[in-house]
Amino acid sequence: MSAEPRLDALFQALADPTRRAILSQLALGPASVSDLAQPFDMALPSLMGHLRKLEDAGLIDTKKDGRVRTCAIVPEAFAPVRGWLDEQRALWEGRLDRLEDYVLQLMKERRDDSGS
Repeated sequence: MSAEPRLDALFQALADPTRRAILSQLALGPASVSDLAQPFDMALPSLMGHLRKLEDAGLIDTKKDGRVRTCAIVPEAFAPVRGWLDEQRALWEGRLDRLEDYVLQLMKERRDDSGS
């Protein structure tokens, strides 16, 4: 999968508050689907849809042992999001630094002009 579609899938999966809450739960450790379902007032098929979206994006892994399906977070799956956010931060920090330099230069020129 190329970077852009992969990133799109990750952000789409992270866009939903229910899926983010599931990821927060899984950040504490693996959990069964029934444990994940407890805090939510939704039908099990709806929850399974959220889990499928997270799994399709590569953010979680699921394993079935008998009748129990357990989900676990995949920490390295967040690397493309982190990388993109780091790039954006660097871009904007550079822009803001250049703006600050420009404003300081304008202020210096005004002081120099008013002092003459």
